[in-house]
Amino acid sequence: MAHTRSTLLETRRFTVTEEVVPRPDGSTASCVFVEHPGAVAVLAMVDDQRVCLIHSRRLTVEQTLVEVPAGTREPNEPPLESARRELQEETGYRAEHWEKLGEFYTSPGILTERMHLYLATGLTAGPPQREPNEQIENLVVTWDEAMAMLDRGEIVDGKTLVALLAYDRRRRGAS
Repeated sequence: MAHTRSTLLETRRFTVTEEVVPRPDGSTASCVFVEHPGAVAVLAMVDDQRVCLIHSRRLTVEQTLVEVPAGTREPNEPPLESARRELQEETGYRAEHWEKLGEFYTSPGILTERMHLYLATGLTAGPPQREPNEQIENLVVTWDEAMAMLDRGEIVDGKTLVALLAYDRRRRGAS
């Protein structure tokens, strides 16, 4: 049997795909996964001691989560451009300096989404331009409070955990 791929569902933001591959013993294996265009997450440092997180209402888990600003990339949009757009839309902030902190797969067992993580500094406040379906509020806290929230289990969003821990390691290494 040949390798086959079929679309099970196609939406504006992602596609659900089934891939069937032959195995060496002649049987087949099937995998259903979500093809995603990728996303960005932004660790927005208001100054050396304060970070801008957000409260974001997530209908999927029926909770308001503490997160870093983030969003899905538009087709053919460079990740840095996506990060600039998402930071401004969700928080109102614009950043003078951008630095890539890394990339990671958010859930590679079921999803192709690759997250591009950026550090934004030199922030200037402005009005957010949130999408109608977004329920978001800025949450500016000290770095120590952000880490305490993480320690208390108040931050449960994966990209936010990665962003905070990656940058905390960097901060500790610099001191």
